Amino acid sequence: MTKKINLVETVGGGYGSFWRCKKRYRICKGSRGSKKSCTTALWIIYKMMEMPLANTLVMRRYFNTHKDSTFAQLKWAMNKWGVKDKWKVTNSPMELTYLPTGQKILFRGFDDADSITSITVENGYLCWVWIEEAFQVTDETAFNKLDMSIRGELPEGYFKQITMTFNPWSDKTWIKRRFFDTPDNNVFAITTTYMQNEFLGDDDRKLFEDMKIRNPRRYQIEGLGDWGISEGLIYENWSLEDFDVSKLLYLTNGEGQRVYRRLFGLDFGFSNDPAAVIATLGNRDQQVIYIYDEIYKPRLTNSQLADEIKYKGWANAKIKADCSEPKSIKELRDYGIKRVYPCKKGADSLKAGIRRLQDYQLIVHPTCTNTIIELNNYAWDVRDGIQISKPIDDYNHAMDALRYATEELTIKKFSW
Repeated sequence: MTKKINLVETVGGGYGSFWRCKKRYRICKGSRGSKKSCTTALWIIYKMMEMPLANTLVMRRYFNTHKDSTFAQLKWAMNKWGVKDKWKVTNSPMELTYLPTGQKILFRGFDDADSITSITVENGYLCWVWIEEAFQVTDETAFNKLDMSIRGELPEGYFKQITMTFNPWSDKTWIKRRFFDTPDNNVFAITTTYMQNEFLGDDDRKLFEDMKIRNPRRYQIEGLGDWGISEGLIYENWSLEDFDVSKLLYLTNGEGQRVYRRLFGLDFGFSNDPAAVIATLGNRDQQVIYIYDEIYKPRLTNSQLADEIKYKGWANAKIKADCSEPKSIKELRDYGIKRVYPCKKGADSLKAGIRRLQDYQLIVHPTCTNTIIELNNYAWDVRDGIQISKPIDDYNHAMDALRYATEELTIKKFSW
């Protein structure tokens, strides 16, 4: 690299061992704002310019999530190093090319297995893989196939490496067992926190410090990067499945009736709390609910929320919303969401809704990442060391929306 760069000023501290690591597996779990993804992107751009035969493959669970995450992050890293003019950015096919040597950064998704096993590079060798949001990769077999595809001899001084970055939402993941619980000389595994990010603003730091006081359970995961604890979870009756919702939606029985009912629930957000809309398909006789899509965004006005619902194509769907917000329900109707109705609440409606959902098999599509996070952390509260029959007041926005939606399963006659 001919351009003089101050490595410490650009990258910051806290990641020295990560930066120097040459082991086969470099695994970094961390809190929000811990700069794990930024540091990885900076490392890739820097190292590729330093090692002219190295190429990189960037992976996510779904290919279409790269554009606004890893692709943007790596372009940011180019700007950060001041070398944007040395790289060619191509949107279709999505790739980044280092102009002096022709080295490439390629992007793929685990949702297209064939695209992974058939990767070749024109110049040099495929040396490095970055799996962003690795927690979403629930199939260890898919990882193993990728791992096996990174093979072959390399010139002296070069090395093969798979980097995984993620937020540790649950201790049930295979990643914990394989890379954190099992000693292996080929593995470098670390936990990072927002406190290692000297570039974080004071307002962001205050959010974490406030979280530490108000929501210590959430702070352990999102602030300190600890594993989400599965003890005391309210819903153990769920699983991930990459199902085809279009086939389920129009599936009919022998009488020509649809097998699954469309069920939508809405929990309004306040300030930093997200508004959550959950889209499901349910069958009362089979005792199964498929959760196939979600809206989950903070600081939405009702007008913006209506736009989000329209964008999803749900403007004419029947949506059960939090009945404690009649003004918001009316505003949504005024904005064109005509079939939004208040849910029913009573003295024991929370417990009744939980019991109803516990009787069903919940099948969640992997794209519903926020629903998955909540299912992994929505737990019974603990007082004085004793678990009580009341949920924690956290990780409950998608969970509340799910309860509202499934009220419809108690109705014998259902309107589509």
